Parts: sequence; structure tokens; C-alpha cells
Amino acid sequence: MQITAQKFVAKMIILGTFIMSAFIMAPITAFATPLVSAAWLSEHLNDENITVIDLRNKIDKGNYETFLEGHIPGAIHSNYLTDGWRVGRDGIVGLLPEAEQFESLARRLGVSASTHVVIVPAGVSSTDFGSSARAYWTFKVFGHEHVSILDGGFAGWRANYPDQIEQGPFVAPEAGDFVAQFQPELYIGTEDVASYVNNPGEAVLVDGRNTSQFYAEAKHPKAEKAGRIPSAILISQAHAYADDENRLKSREELENIYDDMDDKTIVSYCNTGHWAATNWFVMSEVLGHDNVRLYDGSMVEWTAHSDLPLDTSAMSNMDKLKKLMGDLLS
Repeated sequence: MQITAQKFVAKMIILGTFIMSAFIMAPITAFATPLVSAAWLSEHLNDENITVIDLRNKIDKGNYETFLEGHIPGAIHSNYLTDGWRVGRDGIVGLLPEAEQFESLARRLGVSASTHVVIVPAGVSSTDFGSSARAYWTFKVFGHEHVSILDGGFAGWRANYPDQIEQGPFVAPEAGDFVAQFQPELYIGTEDVASYVNNPGEAVLVDGRNTSQFYAEAKHPKAEKAGRIPSAILISQAHAYADDENRLKSREELENIYDDMDDKTIVSYCNTGHWAATNWFVMSEVLGHDNVRLYDGSMVEWTAHSDLPLDTSAMSNMDKLKKLMGDLLS
């Protein structure tokens, strides 16, 4: 019996040593969250498997020239609007690229299976954050799990680490070997959205646009008509963003904003899948809903089909009161 006990203790010591070794040797990025702080990135900036992608573009009034003027050390630049993060097909803008297209883009950026990508917005507005949220979703929908967004973006980094700013061009990374593997549970197309519209109660459709577009008072230039998808609820992506701090609001605040979500499938849409990406990121990655799908075609694609229903009703008096109260509280 004593021998058995000794063997048991010995095995436990060996097992404990193995677990501790695995813990110590595990890539530090395994503990990264979808939204990482400037402090976290500063600590892990020189980790071998970290790739920092700066997406500054026309949306945030930036470009490669502003990147050259100053960026996070070691970051590489990729223009969200022109480098193929979104594509046009058959007159519809803002669509998810084909798998091979994104695979090529990711490899050019040096991304491999073990790479942890940190996406950097400019840090100037909610629409700017949407660029990073959409790029994040694109990595996820093509099967890359190791990805985060820098909370506060480059502006937040510069405010916290003014001495850690690099200027000039970036060194082109060695090509990665990323392989795109489509994850259908994160994506939804027009046909499936229409199916949910025809079967009310099976899904929650979340419209991330502004009030005037939701109530058919205005529309995106590429949309054929004004209005909204029937049964949709309005949660403008701008409500998730703290303008005074240029970062997402706290988890507690976000839980209050997105408090109507349940266990049903959630469809996030807007005009072109850009604003919708912020809502998707908050609901899926911050709040942890595991049933959120992004409709990349959104209203531009929906209204291109004249046979699909459209709700163009105006704001009710009750909704006007709710909006007034919401504006006062915010």
C-alpha cells in the first residue's frame, strides 16, 4: 500500500511539473482578449508571433502618409478601403472577399497559423473603430482565432507611450502561410436573412445605422431605397462608443445597451456591413453571445432585390419619447 501511495505521489509530481511547464511555455498571446490595452501591447510588442496591423485610411482621415509620420514600433500598414478587406460584386459594395483573396492578403501581411494579429484603428471615432471590427470579423470568419483590436487605437497608444513612436516605412514582412477556412456560423447571406424575416421570432435582427436611416428619412448612396428590414430593432453602433475617450464603453454600459438579446440567432446589419461589424464585435466578442452572424451585404444588397420586403414606417410617438430619453441620458 505504501509503494502504491509513493507511486501516486510521484505521478502527481510529474503531472504537476508537466502542467506548469506547459503553462510557462504557452504563447503569451494565448491569454490575449479580443480587446487589448495599450499596456498589454507594450508588454508583448516584441513577442515573436505578434503582428501589428495599422488600418488607417480615408474613413479616419488617414493614409499611408500619416502612418509614415508616426506609428507603433514594428507595425505594418494596410489600407482598409483599398487593400481588399472588402470587395464589390455585381454592383454591391462592402462584401466579404473570397477565401483565396483574403488568404493572399493575410499572407502578404505575414500572417501564419501561429500569428497573433493586433489590429490598430486610428482611435478617432466609432466609424473608424468599425474598420478594425470588420477586419477582425474577416479574420475570424476565415478561421483565424488569434486576433485582437487595440483599445483606443493609435491615438490611445500615442497618449500613453509618446516615446514609443516609430516613423518612416515599415519593413515588409516575410510571407505567411495562413490558410483560410470559412466559418459559416459567423456569416449570413440575403437568402437566410429573408428566411428569418418570413419566420418572425426565430432571430433578432439588429440594425446598427443611425435613426434617420432606420426610419427611412435617409439612405446610403448605394442603397436602392430607404427603410429597414422588417422586424429589425435599432441599436446604433455609435452607442457602443465613448466619444470622449475614443474607445468602446465599459462592459457594464454595453450590457445595458444590448440588454434585449436572448438565445436566438442575432443578425447584425447596417448599410454595407461596416457599422454592423462593431455591433457584431460587441455582442459576440465582448459580451460573449455565441450566436451572432454578420450580414455583409446589409441594406445595399437587401434593397437591390425589389421582391424583398422593406419597412418604411416613421418613428412612433413612443419611439420618439424613448429616443429623447436616450439622448438625455447619453
